[in-house]
Formats: sequence, C-alpha cells, structure tokens
Amino acid sequence: MMNHLGEQDKKDEQDRVQNLDETEEMETQEAPGVELQPELVSSNHDSPDVGNRSPAKGGKEDDNSAVVNGDMAMDAQDENPDPDEEWLEQDGSRSQATFSFTVENISKLKETALSQPTIVRNLPWKIMAMPRSSHNERTTKSLGFFLQCNADCDSPQWSCHAAADLILKNHKKDKEDHVKRITHVFYNKENDWGFGHFISWQDLLDPERGFVVDDSIDLEVKVFADAPHGVSWDSKKLTGYVGLKNQGATCYMNSLLQALFFTNKLRKAVYLMPTESDDCSKSVPLAMQRVFYELQYSDKAVATKKLTKSFGWETLDSFMQHDVQELCRVLLDNMESKMKGTCVEGVMPKLFEGRMSSYIMCKHVDYVSTRIESFYDIQMNIKGMKDVYESFHDYIAKENMEGENKYDAGEYGLQEAVKGVLFSLLPPVLHLQLMRFQYDPHTDSNVKINDRYEFPFKLDLTPFLSDPEETPSTYTLHAVLVHSGDNHGGHYVVFINPKGDGKWCKFDDDVVSRCTRQEAIDNNFGGNDDDLSVRHCTNAYMLVYIRDSCLDDILQPVTDEDIPDTLQKRIQEERKLEIQRRKDKSEAHLYMLLRVYTEDQFYGHQGNDLFDSEKIKSRDFRIRKDLNLAGVMELLADAYGYPVDNMRIWPISYRTNQTYRPTTLEVEDAEKTVHDIAENDPNWLVFLETADPEQQAALPQFDKDSDVLLFLKKYDPKTKTISYCGHIAVSITQKIYELIPTLCERGGFPEGTSLIIYEEVKPNLTEKIQDLRLQLDKALDELMDGDILVFQRDDSDNDQYELATAKEYFRDLYYRIEVVFCDKTNLNDPGFTITLSVKMNYFQIAKAVAAKLDTDPMLLQFFKAQTHRDGPGHPIRCTYEGTLRDLILPLKPRGIKKLYYQRLTIKINELENKKQFRCVWVSSKLKEEEMVLYPNKDDTVAGLLMEAKSLKHHTLGHNGSGKLRLLEVISNKIHQVPQEDVLLECLNPAGTKTYRIEEIPEDQLDLNETELLLCVAHFQKEVFSMFGVPFLIRVQDGEPFTDVRERIKQQLDISEKELEKVKFAIVVMGRANYITEGEYRVSIKDFMPQTVGAGAMQPKPWLGLDHVNKNKRSRYNYFEKAIKILN
Repeated sequence: MMNHLGEQDKKDEQDRVQNLDETEEMETQEAPGVELQPELVSSNHDSPDVGNRSPAKGGKEDDNSAVVNGDMAMDAQDENPDPDEEWLEQDGSRSQATFSFTVENISKLKETALSQPTIVRNLPWKIMAMPRSSHNERTTKSLGFFLQCNADCDSPQWSCHAAADLILKNHKKDKEDHVKRITHVFYNKENDWGFGHFISWQDLLDPERGFVVDDSIDLEVKVFADAPHGVSWDSKKLTGYVGLKNQGATCYMNSLLQALFFTNKLRKAVYLMPTESDDCSKSVPLAMQRVFYELQYSDKAVATKKLTKSFGWETLDSFMQHDVQELCRVLLDNMESKMKGTCVEGVMPKLFEGRMSSYIMCKHVDYVSTRIESFYDIQMNIKGMKDVYESFHDYIAKENMEGENKYDAGEYGLQEAVKGVLFSLLPPVLHLQLMRFQYDPHTDSNVKINDRYEFPFKLDLTPFLSDPEETPSTYTLHAVLVHSGDNHGGHYVVFINPKGDGKWCKFDDDVVSRCTRQEAIDNNFGGNDDDLSVRHCTNAYMLVYIRDSCLDDILQPVTDEDIPDTLQKRIQEERKLEIQRRKDKSEAHLYMLLRVYTEDQFYGHQGNDLFDSEKIKSRDFRIRKDLNLAGVMELLADAYGYPVDNMRIWPISYRTNQTYRPTTLEVEDAEKTVHDIAENDPNWLVFLETADPEQQAALPQFDKDSDVLLFLKKYDPKTKTISYCGHIAVSITQKIYELIPTLCERGGFPEGTSLIIYEEVKPNLTEKIQDLRLQLDKALDELMDGDILVFQRDDSDNDQYELATAKEYFRDLYYRIEVVFCDKTNLNDPGFTITLSVKMNYFQIAKAVAAKLDTDPMLLQFFKAQTHRDGPGHPIRCTYEGTLRDLILPLKPRGIKKLYYQRLTIKINELENKKQFRCVWVSSKLKEEEMVLYPNKDDTVAGLLMEAKSLKHHTLGHNGSGKLRLLEVISNKIHQVPQEDVLLECLNPAGTKTYRIEEIPEDQLDLNETELLLCVAHFQKEVFSMFGVPFLIRVQDGEPFTDVRERIKQQLDISEKELEKVKFAIVVMGRANYITEGEYRVSIKDFMPQTVGAGAMQPKPWLGLDHVNKNKRSRYNYFEKAIKILN
C-alpha cells in the first residue's frame, strides 16, 4: 500500500545513530535493526517536497488557522480482551491503543495541528497533522500525517520501537479508509514519524472521496509499542522482574541467562555451588551466582560485565554477537564441569539430559546394530516443516539402506537395512534449537530461514519414544528465544512463562514488560511480516519446554533459605563496596589524597633520596579539599596515636634536580584549605615527623629561618649497603665537624671515629665535603630542608673493596637498572626481575640470568623486546659487542625494561652456527604442535629427521614404524614428500608453504606396485577453499572405496554420523569429480599425474573431503572454532 508511491521522501533507519549519553549504570543498548518503507519521514525532514513544520503546543491556532477540536475518541484495545490476559497492564503501561483526532475547518488549515496526548508504554503519543507543499514543475499540496512520541523530553537516552496504522477515516459506507503503516524507533532526534504526503489536498477535499464532513476530517492511529529504553520504565514494579544490561552486543547472552534463571531448580543448584575460596574475577560459578542473586533481589537492571570477565572475554568480545545456541551448550558444559565433586554434582544431566537410540535393522536377517547416545538439546530442522511435530517426525524418519548403500552386517555381508533414531528418554527440561540459519551453497554463506514454523504451548512427544515412560511425555512451553534480523546480525529477546501458568513476560535486555500469549507464541512463528505488531524477520530461534510431571518441582519458588548464608553475606558485602565506590566516584571532585610517609618507611632503602615510591607504599588518606591544616593534624593524630604537638608535616616536593625531598610547610592563614596548601595537587605527599615515644615530649620548635632539616645515611663499603640513620634539625651556622659525634652515635661507631662525609645532591652527583670546619650554609651548596648527608668510616682498608666510597656506590647505582626477563616459550610468563648495570656486556648479562635460573650461561639465548607491542623480537648473538644500555635504550624511558630468553639444549655458540628450521609436528591423531629444530646449515633432510626423532621419541606410537618423514604443505594440502638426501638449503618455507614432520604409519612403510600413498585434504564447496590438517592414506588398486572410507574415518576419529556429512571427490586440475561411494573401486591410474601439452606434467590428483554442511558446529579440529569460556 505504501511502496507504489514514488514522490515521498526516503529515509533509511540504518543511517540513524542513537547518541546515548551512557553512564556506568546504563551500559550500551543495541539499536534494533528495523527496515523502513520509503515513504516514511520525520515531520521536520528537509526536502524539496516537504515543508518544515512549526508544531502547535496548544489546541487552537490564530485567527487565520482552522479550529481544532481537542475531543478525542480512544479505544485502549482494538479487540475484546482475552480473559486470560486480564493480568496485563490496563494503565499507561499498555502496549497498544487506538485513538482518534478530529480536525475541523480542514480547508483553512495552515499550521500544525496536534492532538491531546494518549499514554502508551508510559509515554505521551500525539497525532500531528499539517498542510505540506512540494515545489517541482508545479506546486502540489498534501496532507502531512505523523505520529509523535514523547516530544517534550529533551533527554538523548530514550528510545521506543513502535508500529502503527495511520488512518484517514472515510464517512461513506461504500468507501474504504485511507490507511498507511509505519514502523520506527522513536528517539530524541526523531520523535515523530509518518508521511509528508499522506494524501493529496485535492483528493482529501474531494466530496466524492468521502473524507470530509462539515469541513472536518477524522484521523485515527492504531499503535503497537514495545517497552521503551532509557526512560522511567519500572520493570520491577510493572512485572515483578528485572532485566539485564547490554554491554554492546550481549542481547543473545541476556536472553539465555534469563531462561536459565527462571529454570528455578537450576538456579538453586547454582546457589549451592561452593565458591567461598574462588577468585572473584575469574570464577564463572561465582559470577553466575551474583547475576542470579541480583536478578532475584535487585530493583534495577543487572550488569553482566563481571560475568563476561569471568569467561575470560576481552571488551571486544562484548561487542561481537555470537550464537545463543552455541553459548547455551558451552555455558552448561562449563557449569557441569564446575559442579563435579560438589554437593550439586549431577544436577545438569538430571535436568537437561535425554537419551536417543540410533539403530540399523537388517530386513532379511536377524541382525540389529544399536548405539545409545545422550543429548542436552535437539537440533530441529525447520526448512520445509510446518511445525515441531513435523520436525520430530523428520528426526526419527527411517532411511532405507539399499542398492549401493547396503549395510555391512559383518558375517552376514552386505544387507538391505533400515536406519533410524528413536528417543528412549526425554529430559525434564527440553531445549529445542531451531535451525533458522543454514548454509546455502548457492551464495556460499549462511542464510536465515524466516518461514512460518509453529510450536504449541502444550507438546506431546509420546509418539516419538521407543517405549512409553512412567510419566506422560507432555511438555509445557516455558521460554521462547527470539531473533530479529538476518544472518549478519540482529537483536535477541526472550519471552518467558515464569510460573508455567501461561502468563508471559518479554525480556528485552534491561526492559521487562508483560505480554499476551499471542505476542509470545503466535507472533514468533515467522512468516508474518504483514502483521503490524511483528518486527521484520522476527521468529523463534530456541524453545524451552518443561515436562508437565516435573513442572512443579523445576519451577518451585526460590527463597532466602535456598541461598547459603555465606553467599548472601559475600554478595551483600560486594554491594556495599560497590555503592561506596560509586559514591566515592561521584564525590571525587570534593576530595584529594593525602599520602603520608614516616621514617619507618625510609629504613632499608638503598637508592637515591629517602624512598622509592614504586616499592614503598605510602599510607593514604582520602580527605576533603576544604579541610584546614588543623583538621588534617587531628586526622593524623587519630590515625597514628600521637598528640598533635608531637607531630609535624613536611611536604615532599619535586626539586629541579630530579629529587624528592621534604621541605618546610609555610601556612600563614590558619583557615587556608589543604587543597590550597598543596597547590591544587590531588595527591599531596608529606613526610610525617613524630616525637620519640620514649621521651614523651613534644617536638622541639623549628625556626624555618635559622634551622635546617637534614637526613642521614651511612655507607658500608664492605657490604655495599646504605643504612638510614634518621634526621636532625640543626642551626644553619653549625659547623660540619660538630655533627660528627651525632653521626658516630647514629652510625654505631665509637666516639671519636674519623668519618668521611658527603652530600647526596642528585642521582650520580655525590660530593665529598672537603673542609669539615665550614658552617653548613657554606659547606653545602644551596642548603635546603631535606638535604641528605652520607657518611662512612675513614679507613685505609676501604680501598680493597669494589665500591670503596659512597661516591662510587652512587655512581654505580646510577647505572643500575631493573630488567625483567621473560621466557620466550611461555606467552603468559610474568618473568623475573634482576638489577643489572647498563654497562654490562653480553656474557655478564648471561652469567647473571644463568645464576637466577641455575643453568649454564651458554645454554641461554636472549631476544630483544619489540618496541611496537609486547613480545620477543630479534635474537641477540653471543658475539654482541654492545652493552645492556644499547639493548634497552630504544624502549620507553619510564616503561618496564624487558628482555626475553629461552633455554637451549646445545650451547649458544654452536646454535649460531646452525640453521633454525621451523616446522610442525603432527601426531597420529592429526594434532599439530609447533616445533623448532637446529640442524647444521649444510645438513640434509635425513639429519633434520634424526634431530626431530631425538626430541619426539617419547611421543611415537607403540604400533608405529619408528621412522619419520618430512612433508611439504601448501595451502592445507600436501604438495610433496622431500627425499632424505635433499639439502635443507633447498627448502624454503614462505607464504602458505610450511613443513611438517610425522611418524610413518606401519601400513605405509613398504608399498608394493599396486599400492599408492594418496593425499587427502579438506575443502568446502570450492576445491581452492581448503582448510584443516591434510594427511596421507594408503590405497590399493581395485579395492572398494568403502574400505578407504573406513580408514579415513579411523584416521579422523569421527563418528559415522559426522562422516555422512562429507562428500568424497577426486580433484584433478582444480576440478572435483565426486565419487559414488558404493560403486567406485580404487584405480591407481585415477591418481597418477597425466602428461599434458608440450610434455608438461599436470599436478598430481588428490582425494578431497567436501564438508558440504557446515551450519552445525562440530568438535573436530577441521571445523570452525567455537565460542569459548576460558576459565
């Protein structure tokens, strides 16, 4: 009805961006993908055909305007309500409404006319009408008809998806109303949507059309709205439940979590999992307990960041949409493994595990083969199926094995048989995964099947059981997980029947709303895009049924008594901490950090200044910026237990010579705030001087003009150590030699000991005080509070020590650097730290690291760190003539200095005369492992294999040949087997070419003239789209291909069911010739290269395994990787 008109404006919903001002409380909300019809425009959309409107806020216009009748007829529901749905919202939170608006004097309408608001989903909705003109070759006038939502709200955070019929009523009985439909996401910048040219003005006023009566028209709107996001929608109040916040693209996970949460028996089991000693950031069970607890007790939407963090996911994972069916399987597997050995072991299989029997029954002999398999969910084929029952019939349909496909019944030979599946046990909770996404070989991609597919509220599966069970196999629908969109993405919601009583709620991320049974079930069958209330491409994707006989047990209420006290206390404590953290964050601008150091923290420091802030942690106080100094002193007195007059604050300042030293605190105004005293520094560092507690006396007065505060250090050349010896406050006129008695006492020297005294000026500048008779202000350059004196015994024996003087010690210290050494072979190795001199050469470095590792320095190889990312770079040769400074200088000045090492089995000087050969070791089960070998540069393949055998002798198979071979692999296909006499210098791995080493199977060691080693490789659709691990297999001329197929099955270690999905083809010159398995017998000629033009040889044919059905993920290594939970 809308798409045949061409003059209207076009607007693509996908170009719209919701500019939501997110906070920590509101995580990102996915924008629903909605397709708009081309006529739909916002009323203020500028275009040559559409005039700008100026909305009228009141009910009347000026004298030249039409009189607008403010009376509205409104019907809250189009149809009589279902008695079963009386519990639904009957107030402003309702989901749909029909309301009308009469515009009088329509022929004189010049400005915008607005109806009175009607409340739907707690938002005001208005009808908007206006005359619109377009100026093309001739001026045309039309009626603009729009639906407006929440127009008076300026917040950028709200949005509401709605669909509506815009109706111009016809007053003639034989004429139809003029109706157009809109679908739109209303939000701050587009709060109205409709048609700028709803109907031409001429047609509107034509008496024959029947729209105008007494110069009036009646406009009507039928609106269907989803619960809004970002506004005051109280899910808890309206439904009793809360939603989950969306981290970016986690709607699929939110839907699954809600379905699991309302499986009450599972929730109880999760609560009982022991997590007291678990790491709060890595424990998946604890994170699940936390989410379930918050969903049960919180009044607001619950965050899931801690849960995804416990999965080991990075931030990017939260913005990548995954498959909800796959996540369900992986998450339940993870939880089941964590339950083992606990009081809830076995809960998962008791809830979700069913069993099916796969059978093959011969028709003419008494032979039956059966295999019992367990399942946690059932994949339902929906293509071409009407409903769930048809899918179950398809699942258990019998397949005749006749003709070429006869069954090998052992001693009975090939027999006609029937193959099929029967269900022997159905679980209490049944997960049905609807295969909406299937691979389309024509487009080489997954496509979504949006066909109509029905599922009942009550499901009877008795006909599909091999034998009747003790209780009826009837089920009640509990949850419907729904996907809107296509194979490129979309949005997930879940409809849940929490108590199993047919009263449904819709869980759309952070918003929960009540809904009808039709919305939950019928509207999600698919194939109903013509229905106004259903979004485009919206249909069920996963169904959860609960067995009627188990319904009361599984949905039994979860109370406080079901949650262990320890868990409740832990979560409540986390809540308090989180509330406090948020409060602190919101009030951060009112506070600053007071970082206090005392003398106790100076003892043991071996470097420059008095402490190393990276190693010594200060005692921190969060104080208000408007606090005065007296308030700070009272706070410190309480914290340290000293009277206020027994303490003195010395601010620690950063000097221009790159040192941190205490300095005098100058406060003239007693009411001056600490923020001003700290000169607006949010982190104020201070040294807290305290009186000697044994003397029980106040600190002596300090005259900032005539006294100076000095700190003392003692150096011992024998041990090459520094000892902190306290501080003194003395007159600036005191002579240096007068300090010697105090220094001897502090240093533990006998009275009268001769001392050498230095001033520690800055790093690598320690000056000896030559004349001890000088006053302090003359002897020390620029005497200041916080200066440091270093003294040592003046002893002739000092010369025998490596660092004889304090000056030499600090010079050596200046060149010291902490270097982290990480194991190159362990990506997660945190490494260890060694303090080295930047003047060290290669062998001095190697010796220091070898001592730490307790190994030979020659059995270590070192690697530089990369500058652009964290990881090892180029190796460092043992003949390297530079110093440590040259190796680490390019790194960031303040960054961590890092080098990498690896242990060797041969000495480094020998290694550097060898060739590094990277290859892959492949086990008999086709498992790959990277391997690095070091043969001599002039060695052959034979020498390479000998070294590989010495490394892998313990992994060789018990029934293997013990002999190895080298394979050249190009683009996942074996290209050739290099002979043992080939020189290694002739092998050049580049691009997609790699080399692999493997043990030769016993049956491939000696081949006769009728046998051949055949290359087998995996591909998908196109023979050039190869993947996985290729392999060699022995074939014999004339043997049935079924024998080859069986050997391939054993080599891949897969089930018959998996192998049935594979087609076999002989690939010649890039063309696949598919094999009819029952007919074909191996011909060696088919796999021999043939001569083509000019005597050239074509590539050798190979056997291809075409994986035609990749829509169902497999556990085997040649299929695509699955979603992972890493913890």
